[in-house]
Amino acid sequence: MKKIFILVCLVIGSFAVEAQSSSVIEQAKELDWHTDVKEAITISNKEKKPLLMFFTGSDWCGWCIRLQNEVLKTPEFQKWANENVILVELDYPRRTAQTPEIKNQNAELQQAFGIQGFPTVYFTSAETKDGRVNFKGLGQTGYVAGGPTAWLSVADGIIKSQKL
Repeated sequence: MKKIFILVCLVIGSFAVEAQSSSVIEQAKELDWHTDVKEAITISNKEKKPLLMFFTGSDWCGWCIRLQNEVLKTPEFQKWANENVILVELDYPRRTAQTPEIKNQNAELQQAFGIQGFPTVYFTSAETKDGRVNFKGLGQTGYVAGGPTAWLSVADGIIKSQKL
């Protein structure tokens, strides 16, 4: 009898863990952070949404990690982002390997946008013409104290003041 009880507990426990894992995976899939800017531009123009370009040092920048945890990983941000922007992560890690193409792309964009510090979140629209990309800057921000509500208020002010 004791063995049956333990077996039942293990089976029920494994279902609970599997359900919880599935829930975490589903939440992670809901936000689509692009690393290829050209692909993101195509989607941005198709959906008529501006790009949110997140310049970050994901494995060393304390303020970047704080922005991620306090804002970018919240349900409020997730809902807002799905409705308003196309997400682009431009990462400048110190310990995480990147392909040469991504490194070059990110270095060029850092120079083009004049990014001096991290985190920087740049809102822009872009069009590709004759193989060249033309960006139209809408505004920028970084870490904003006050959690997702305060940050989203700033972001809304930037994207609502401009039309794509």
